Order: sequence, then structure tokens, then C-alpha cells
Amino acid sequence: MTSPASLPERAAIEDFLYREAELLDTWRLVEWAELFTDDGTYLIPATDTPDGEPHNTLFLVYDDRQRLTERAKRLTKKTAHAEFPHSKTRRSISNVRVARGADGAVQVSCNFVVHRSRGAKMDIFPGHSLYAIVPDETGGFRIRSKRATLDIDALRPQGKLSIIL
Repeated sequence: MTSPASLPERAAIEDFLYREAELLDTWRLVEWAELFTDDGTYLIPATDTPDGEPHNTLFLVYDDRQRLTERAKRLTKKTAHAEFPHSKTRRSISNVRVARGADGAVQVSCNFVVHRSRGAKMDIFPGHSLYAIVPDETGGFRIRSKRATLDIDALRPQGKLSIIL
């Protein structure tokens, strides 16, 4: 846990991000959704407007905690044809930066690359994320918001985004 005057160690934040990546790579999506606060949000802006705001720009994903949990549950079912059988994914996280945020949150930025293979096809999703992370009652962290921005011009050749970044 951190006091209002101090920031958590970057290593603790990195461990939290690595835990998040592990949950996603092992398809423990419901557990991943539980990392978010009750008022948490998960956003992926469109590739043509990466700096857009959700109130006036189309987003690929703009989920509150309830929608995020439903998305996680839906993707784990056999009826999610775009992801059954599940893709194999591996995430790399780098350039983690920790700064003071608003309302008791810690602002965390990082770069990511998600390697996805399914069938005979391999896709690479490079990007960067901006988080608002808050301490929880156990001494760990929870995500108040996550904005994952893809650093590509279009979803081609991938064509779709059926995984969680």
C-alpha cells in the first residue's frame, strides 16, 4: 500500500502488470476482469483516432466493469467462435512509467506487444497502455481504468480484434 505522499515502487507496479498479462495469456479472463474496480473502465480507441475521446469518437472497445465481465465470460465459452479454440497469446510489457495520478490513483504507462497465433496464422499487436491504478485493501492494486492504444494504422492484416489487449 502507498501513502498519499509516496508512489509505489515501479517493481511492484511491474509485478502487477505481469500478473495481468499472465491472466490474459492463460485465458483466465474472469479473474482478469476482477482486477478492475467496480467503477473501472477498459478502452481501446479506433486505430484511425488513437487520441479520441469516447464521448465523441468511435472506440473499438469501451466497457464499464459490468460489460467487461460479460465480455470475459463470453470469450471463454465454446460459442465464441472467433476464439474457440482459444488463440495462443504472449504479451511483452516494457517502458513502464509510474507517476502521480488524480483522486488517489497512480498513473502508469507502458508499451506492449501481443503475439497471437491461431491455426496457421500469426498476428502481432503493438501498442501502449495508460492505466489509473489504485491500491486495494489487501496491499495490492486494482485497475480504475485501462486505455490500450494500438500502434498500427489499421487492423489489417489481422482484420479483427477478438482478444483482450
